[in-house]
Amino acid sequence: MVCFRLSPVPGSGLVLLCLVLGAVSSYALELNVTDSEKAICLYAKWQMNFTIHYETTSKTYKTVTISDFSTATYNGSICGDDQNNPKVVMQFGSGFSWTVNFMKEESTYTYSIDDISFSYNISDNTTFPDAKDKGILTVRESVGIRIPLNNIFRCDSLLTLEENDVVQHYWDVHVQAFVQNGTVSTKEFLCEKDRTVTTVVPFVPTTAPSPTATPAPREKPEVGSYSVNNSNGTCLLATMGLQLNFTHNKVVSVININPNTTDFTGSCQPQTALLRLNGSNIKYLDFVFAVKNENRFYLKEVNVSMYLVNGSAFSIANNNLSYWDAPLGSSYMCNKEQTVSVSGAFQINTFELRVQPFNVMEGKYSTAQECSLDDDTILIPIIVGAGLSGLIIVIVIAYLIGRRKSYAGYQTL
Repeated sequence: MVCFRLSPVPGSGLVLLCLVLGAVSSYALELNVTDSEKAICLYAKWQMNFTIHYETTSKTYKTVTISDFSTATYNGSICGDDQNNPKVVMQFGSGFSWTVNFMKEESTYTYSIDDISFSYNISDNTTFPDAKDKGILTVRESVGIRIPLNNIFRCDSLLTLEENDVVQHYWDVHVQAFVQNGTVSTKEFLCEKDRTVTTVVPFVPTTAPSPTATPAPREKPEVGSYSVNNSNGTCLLATMGLQLNFTHNKVVSVININPNTTDFTGSCQPQTALLRLNGSNIKYLDFVFAVKNENRFYLKEVNVSMYLVNGSAFSIANNNLSYWDAPLGSSYMCNKEQTVSVSGAFQINTFELRVQPFNVMEGKYSTAQECSLDDDTILIPIIVGAGLSGLIIVIVIAYLIGRRKSYAGYQTL
């Protein structure tokens, strides 16, 4: 039996489901595998995504990031027995699967995360449009992390596996195989990256803030221009100044993106478009756009992973956003400062923003739909109304003063 719990976003609560085969509708996954007596024997909680680089039939290359596991099932996940080791098996999408194998070493009183394999169906034209290769491709990575028995493995930092054009990202990982007496242990075995963390320091320090301090105001970020091309030319345009606000271990940091030292890539598909930024300290900052109702586009997803100066990582993902909404065939523009709230711990401030992720013609922006912050037409009636109100107040005061003098009575001689 497999039980799993969804953890959509901080503060939204948890929903517990227990099924033989289940489906998950969020990027944060939590799984309980139980034995015949319904006791937990294997526990896992994690976040992940996959980035795949592939060749097209036109001999160009595209990059796809997979972070939607809404169709996931867990058929094949087992506790293990004398003949088989425990494993987590997940199926999702059209022919995609992911497997983690565990091993127990009685002589050293440890167990290990032995290997991780990921299989993807490159024949899926929706995910891999115009892919040159076809069929199911598999990458397998030996991990070999050894953990004391009756300890839960924890790794909040970003873990990256890379092989054969596939990059696997994992973070916020909590795993325990061979759970004893059906109770997940409170003893934690930290991954190496988490063990090296002593004091969390922002990777672009200004002044050292106190644990609950608000960061000092930062100067306005420089505006950068970004674009994505495909076989038909430019398919995505973006112009914006970006300021990242994040909280890690109660330390608040504000980072300005420097477009002169930032690389960008991406991909365009009929229903989705991706703009990925990366730099020396930013592993990736993904903006994923989607089409809704066949006539509008919006910012649907933001994924970020940043390296901190002490070697740890800060990673956040949210695929349930709704920002920058505009009609297809137009661009979205907001010159004033605007905030994209990705999570309680991560927000993006944008300046002089203009984006067009679909239907770019001749490499130029189409007519822009302006955000409400830029709409100054409402100021005119406000100013006129305020002026009239002020005039009325002056007239009323003058009238009251005049009446008071008229009824002052006789003066004493």
